[in-house]
Amino acid sequence: MNRREFLATAAAATGVMVMRPKTAFGYEANSAVRLGLLGCGNRGSSVATSFVHSTTTRVVALGDLFQDRLDRGQARFNALNQSLGQATIDPKQLFKGREAVEALAGSAEVDLLQLSTPPWFHVEHLGVAVASGKHVYVEKPVGIDVAQARQALEIGKKVKTGQSVAVGFQCRNAPGIAAAAEHIRSGSLGKMVSVAAYYNAPASVEVVVPGAGADEHRLRNWLWDRALSGDILVEQNIHIIDLCNWILGSRPIAAMATGGRNALTHVGDCWDNYQVDFEYPGGVHLSFASTQFGNYGFDAGLKFFGATGSATVGYAGPIRIAGPNEWSWQDSLKSSPEAAKFAADGAFQDNLAYADRDKERAVVDAITGSKPVNEIASGVETALSCMLGRMAGYQKRAVTWDELMAHGETYPLGMKMEQFG
Repeated sequence: MNRREFLATAAAATGVMVMRPKTAFGYEANSAVRLGLLGCGNRGSSVATSFVHSTTTRVVALGDLFQDRLDRGQARFNALNQSLGQATIDPKQLFKGREAVEALAGSAEVDLLQLSTPPWFHVEHLGVAVASGKHVYVEKPVGIDVAQARQALEIGKKVKTGQSVAVGFQCRNAPGIAAAAEHIRSGSLGKMVSVAAYYNAPASVEVVVPGAGADEHRLRNWLWDRALSGDILVEQNIHIIDLCNWILGSRPIAAMATGGRNALTHVGDCWDNYQVDFEYPGGVHLSFASTQFGNYGFDAGLKFFGATGSATVGYAGPIRIAGPNEWSWQDSLKSSPEAAKFAADGAFQDNLAYADRDKERAVVDAITGSKPVNEIASGVETALSCMLGRMAGYQKRAVTWDELMAHGETYPLGMKMEQFG
């Protein structure tokens, strides 16, 4: 089967549009990927906007549980489309309520479905999107508990030929971090010994809507809620754990952890700090620390220690290798870790300035080219790695990977979604 026959067959089999790129990252006007966004909050809107600026993607449909956020999304993307000389969103492609995912998945106007809902819903929505044959971009984490992780793996087996499913681990695509990863994997540090990592972020800001009931308040402030978010280790800190897994080429086999809720006083049940020791194969340990409270600075990154060298890989500040194989990412030398700023919408600058851009270009290249991607399994592995640390913290003991999987933990939502129409 030649490439043209493959593309035609894939398009017929999946019921989605598989387009031909002119060159790598050089798209013809008629090859635009039509994006439908589910979840018009900060991160969802930021990613969809970046897709538009970074590729020839067009936002053509929106869905959200709440009318006010759908209205804001419509205003934002209509203005964006008009600024680029494109049509505004057809009002028939605006979907409100808990069944918006089915409407987007069933829309003939959508090629790529972006899932940016609270984490508890990721796997449920992923199942609908994959079954539709649409290409999918789903935010991390791929599951907030073991039961959801197992379900996601089953969904991953149902991805169709020619269908791409990407997971939002954009930090892997940051040019400096990707370059450092190649150096580390090539043996520049000698035998790997240990890793130290951290993620210290400010507290999230409460969203208050007059007249909202308790369940709606939970949904609008899902970062505070363990079931909706998975806690800070699974929802936010996951990027650092993912980078460690990716660079080491393995996942942890056990973890010990401490932590708690020692500073936060608002409603919710998420911890505000973790200290986790992850054990990897070969006796390599990752010492990870996290905080999420206050508003007096932000820093996140990793430091790898080998027998002959070390590597510093941060969101801001120099990315470099020390030792006989000394190396640095030149653009990062202009960045100071003390000047790092937290971005609530995930659009970080400094060393991550091009992370979203390059991730989105890779996603569109997978859709328009002949090499589709399916990142569900790797996304699940990272989510489970974080759940391992969370379980060790909650149970205040060492927990192995096998114990985590045998436990099969589940976090029920605890509300009836039918009330939202």
